[in-house]
Amino acid sequence: MAQAQKITPRAKDFSEWYNDVIMQAELADYSPVRGCMVIRPHGYRVWELMQGALDAMFKATGHQNAYFPLFIPQSFLAKEAEHVEGFAKEVALVTHTRLRATGREGAAAIEVDPESKLEEPLVVRPTSETIIYAMFAKWIQSYRDLPLLINQWCNIVRWEFRTRLFLRTTEFLWQEGHTAHATEAEAEAEARQMLGVYRKFQEDWMAMPVITGRKTESEKFAGALRTYALEALMQDNKSLQAGTSHNLGQNFAKAFNLQYQTTAGGLEYAWNTSWGVSTRMIGGLVMTHSDDNGLVCPPRLAPVQVAIVPIWKSEEERGRVSGVGGQVKAELAQAGIRVELDLRENMKPGAKYFEWEAKGVPLRLEIGPRDVAAGQVMTARRTGGKAPAPLDWLARSAALALDEIQASLFKAAKDRREAHSIRGVTKPQFIEFMKQPGGFAYGGFCGSPDCEAEIKQATAATVRVLPDPEFRSPETPKLCMWCGKPSVAEAVWAQAY
Repeated sequence: MAQAQKITPRAKDFSEWYNDVIMQAELADYSPVRGCMVIRPHGYRVWELMQGALDAMFKATGHQNAYFPLFIPQSFLAKEAEHVEGFAKEVALVTHTRLRATGREGAAAIEVDPESKLEEPLVVRPTSETIIYAMFAKWIQSYRDLPLLINQWCNIVRWEFRTRLFLRTTEFLWQEGHTAHATEAEAEAEARQMLGVYRKFQEDWMAMPVITGRKTESEKFAGALRTYALEALMQDNKSLQAGTSHNLGQNFAKAFNLQYQTTAGGLEYAWNTSWGVSTRMIGGLVMTHSDDNGLVCPPRLAPVQVAIVPIWKSEEERGRVSGVGGQVKAELAQAGIRVELDLRENMKPGAKYFEWEAKGVPLRLEIGPRDVAAGQVMTARRTGGKAPAPLDWLARSAALALDEIQASLFKAAKDRREAHSIRGVTKPQFIEFMKQPGGFAYGGFCGSPDCEAEIKQATAATVRVLPDPEFRSPETPKLCMWCGKPSVAEAVWAQAY
């Protein structure tokens, strides 16, 4: 790790704190390409662990992985009117295929070769509905070919003007699932099922509590029939959209002539879904759990779950404590725990503690000569608390400690969310609540896009979701909290990333 810098306290500047935590934990760095980031090995390992868990869940629900091109013909985007309108301001285009030398110096030494202009520009993938459903139309002929359940892991390019590491970058990594079904009911069940898969992952693995529900018409995905989302409350009381699942209806099927022969012999358009989560989840993990000492990583997603730090003053002590450390490492690794033994000689123990804390390692084991003599190690949890633990059954006690840390992180985040949620909100309460401290505000909503836009203009808050039954208030609101007209649904508002 580079020379440690002091982390800006959350209370002083949450945005600076967030960047400091990422840099200190070596999760990512700024790229020479404006708006892009470099994901460093420690951060990419978090993503790999996320990928592994989610991929297993996708396969368990019958999905298969495939890969589709990065480049999409511009005309494909234009085939679905809402879709092209939704992404028109974010797309990057490839218009030429080569450069040529000019003989001049500096930046003018090369220029675009005008003779290499493409007949049709290619869009650099902002999302893959169009290219995937064009292929589905080739592969699906009959009801026997349905359902078709495909996922791909890939990169995405959306030309962002205001970027933040992990949360919003011009290029990011994600997965996108795309499916085709015979009926609207099957597509709806698929969209809801995948929302549930995401929730299970985010709560069980990320220890990040979420609320789920449907997006309003103005907030839904461009071209979708219905959009469902997961929303999590960060420590600055802003909401983070942590994933989406879309029932696309037949819009894309009609645009790309995706039809199948029914059992009766006629032709019907397929019903499609798409759903995705991205490296934005790493930003959510940081903002949900971390503190002023650096990253706090849930054990199930920690690249290193246990760091062993031997302590010595002489060569003889070094031999004894490092020998025991090696035995402990082997025992923990055998038990399936991701563990590192820190034998670096150019750092004092205190500096090692600081580094492992900044990187979010859930559990640290300190082994000194006295510990070896006593047949124990000193355990230090990233979330606080130190206690001795006997060398006997250390793997079991470490596993139990990691489970306890995972559970405690989820409980703390959920308690914090509930402490910053207000139900049955009135207009004056809402206005004051959104000034400070903010959070999730539940209240009646008339369903009017004009009312929705007025609230956003006045408070910077948006409807995050129309919540699923599990998250709704005991009493259904009868009036819109803003305009006083009859309410069509309860809504959850928050200022958001």
